[in-house]
Amino acid sequence: MLPRLIRSELIDSLVKALGPSLALRDAIRRRNGVLENSAGTLHHLLMDDACYVELLSELSVLEPVLRGFFEGNFVLNSYGGVINERESRSYVQSVHRDIRFGSDTRRFMMNALVMLDDFTLENGATHILAQSQNVREQPTDEHFYRHASRAIGERGSVLLFDSRMWHATGRNTTDAPRRALTLTFTSPFFKPQLDYARLFGYRNLDRCNAWMRQVLGFNARVPESLDEFYVPVEQRFYQRGQD
Repeated sequence: MLPRLIRSELIDSLVKALGPSLALRDAIRRRNGVLENSAGTLHHLLMDDACYVELLSELSVLEPVLRGFFEGNFVLNSYGGVINERESRSYVQSVHRDIRFGSDTRRFMMNALVMLDDFTLENGATHILAQSQNVREQPTDEHFYRHASRAIGERGSVLLFDSRMWHATGRNTTDAPRRALTLTFTSPFFKPQLDYARLFGYRNLDRCNAWMRQVLGFNARVPESLDEFYVPVEQRFYQRGQD
């Protein structure tokens, strides 16, 4: 847990942006018939509002931690969020983990939970089963909730954990929403859940420092033609060290 990592003004902007972002996604899910069991869940927020890009940029302070976890480079795999309201029901409240396989020699995915409100026992602080990254079979609900810890933290804090750990969003029993952003990072050779480099746009590449270029996946792109393939090393889409 990294307490109060994100400044209050940025948190305010993110909270303000989440409502319109959820409305947009609910409209699409309703139109496509996939609204069930998704209350308050948001996916692929990056380009909805400038504040989402700003947050990702400020998470560059995590680079040493992420690089140590992966023992090398990494990219953004998903950029989502959750608005957990009283008595809401969604799939994130089921016991789950965000990667279905693991390795004894290499780590492939890390979760970053950004707390946009205080996380308390009453408003649904996330349940996490400690040391469960090597537990392959899903624990029973009885075992999980008896032994899981709660991710209690202050607004602006960031919780990092191995994506193999079994966890679940808690039930909010208060009248106020409990909001969070949920990002995952993976080894660069994993396919992201959305093409974030293309979503961000090559026209915006000059806005990217080394951190943003790497985390958005611009260093792990696939060339589309021989002209894109036969270029000097420093201009290649797929840079060295993306393994």
